[in-house]
Amino acid sequence: MNKTNAARLLDDLGIRYELREYEVDPNDLAAETVAAKIGLPPEQVFKTLLVRGAEPLFCVIPAGAELDLKAAARVSGNRTVDLAPVKDLKSLTGYVRGGVTVLAAKRSFPVFTDWTIELHDIVAVSAGQRGLQILLQPSDYIRATSATCGEIARPK
Repeated sequence: MNKTNAARLLDDLGIRYELREYEVDPNDLAAETVAAKIGLPPEQVFKTLLVRGAEPLFCVIPAGAELDLKAAARVSGNRTVDLAPVKDLKSLTGYVRGGVTVLAAKRSFPVFTDWTIELHDIVAVSAGQRGLQILLQPSDYIRATSATCGEIARPK
């Protein structure tokens, strides 16, 4: 298993983590599917969404939830936010859909994570490529990404 830039960043920060591989189905990149494949409940697997307000920003929410755009706008200090088009992901983040992570992204954007991340001992986020997740403590993730926690997700 190759180390990704995201894993190398955590190494540089002295943060402990575990890499967990899974089989990728290009027709089903849903975070809930990833959760089942790595053996964690969906509320412990966090998906990273790129959204656009006045500037791009990352929103990190549980697999079984959807982004509340109004709440994300409020928490981030924007009037409105919308999901960034999939075609823009690679140029803005360096990552493709299903592999987007805040960790070692091409550009540094503000990060907002749903407050529920703090309810868990361990969470999983993308390691920067499809088929690989990083498991780590939420406090370490928040520190590594300088994330602001807030209520930005709602049940699907």
